[in-house]
Amino acid sequence: MKINPYLNFAGNCRQAFEFYAACLGLEPVIMAVAETPAAEHFPADSQHHVMHAQIDNGNGLTLMGCDAPAEMYERPAGTSVAIQADTVAEAERVFAALSEGGSITMPIAETFWSQRFGAFVDQFGISWMVNGPAPIGAESDCA
Repeated sequence: MKINPYLNFAGNCRQAFEFYAACLGLEPVIMAVAETPAAEHFPADSQHHVMHAQIDNGNGLTLMGCDAPAEMYERPAGTSVAIQADTVAEAERVFAALSEGGSITMPIAETFWSQRFGAFVDQFGISWMVNGPAPIGAESDCA
């Protein structure tokens, strides 16, 4: 079983997933309404909206999303997409790339639980947290 974050956007899903993919060095899969067998069931003015977007790093990270119909869209609140980086350098690089144009809520820095942690809301309104490796010498009770 796998649990994946699924993000809703207000018409800018394509831009968001192209940005995320570029920042993370991944290839996005993006399908507009017009490219699906269901296209005939949607209004002409929504054919360009994204029905399905996905990035997958092949190592457990799959992020999915779509453009929500305008009357159903709600700005995200109360959740964050969390990334666990393997190295301090990777945490810093990913944080800098994904937070560009957004609002940093906690600058990336060392914490008691991680060599690096930072949080931000990206330019698309999505909240993110980036964790680096555990402090040197720290042992985890979680396997």
